[in-house]
Amino acid sequence: MISDPTFYLFAIPAVLIVGLSKSGFGGSIGVLGVPLMAMVISPVQAAAIMLPILIAMDAVGVVSYRRIFDKTTLKIMIPAGIVGIGIGWASAHYFNDDMVRLLVGLIAVLFVANTMRKPAAERNRAAPHNVPKGAVSGMLAGFTSFLAHAGGPPFQFYTMPLRMEPRLFAGTSVIFFAVVNFIKLVPYFLLGQFSVQNLETSAVLLPLAPLSMLFGIWLVKRIPIGPFYTMTYIFVGISGLKLIWDGLSDLL
Repeated sequence: MISDPTFYLFAIPAVLIVGLSKSGFGGSIGVLGVPLMAMVISPVQAAAIMLPILIAMDAVGVVSYRRIFDKTTLKIMIPAGIVGIGIGWASAHYFNDDMVRLLVGLIAVLFVANTMRKPAAERNRAAPHNVPKGAVSGMLAGFTSFLAHAGGPPFQFYTMPLRMEPRLFAGTSVIFFAVVNFIKLVPYFLLGQFSVQNLETSAVLLPLAPLSMLFGIWLVKRIPIGPFYTMTYIFVGISGLKLIWDGLSDLL
């Protein structure tokens, strides 16, 4: 188990932020979880410690949203997400963490910029399902989720324009990432990322998972659709800019 108190100064807020995001509140702000922990440990170790915690959060989310999700979205995106995980596994040695941060950040910022340039009436109008767009977004979500638990922006690139009711949006997100994270267990294990130290550290942080998830679920139930999407776009944009900054700073 990691015993350095400095690590927990970053790890505890990281887990709380990820829990709020995975509950459906706060959009892609959960992508900041691994980078926060990576300020004191390696990004690879941070991702390995976070995965069991994510799965515990998924369990809470699936129970809470087990009857509230959009089947069409999941049918389009889950198979593509599995393909993305496979690509991430096969190419893990070719992509470093900064490349992934830069890719995810660009997707997030371009998505928000493209949305904001549209008239308000068009932004508020629900888009129809689009299988090719959903498949590409699902594949990117699986790929970036495998490499850095950063699948939120690609997932939302497709789902947010659908303008689902907040709880339906949250439930669909929870189910998608529950499947993705469960499947990621196999390649993470084969890559040797579940050391005793990492698992013990995950266990110490684990009690925070259900608390942050339940608080986020409580918030989602009480926020109207307009403010919900406004806050989500803001969080996605901020997260994207932070990831671009981190990626470029280290690459350059």
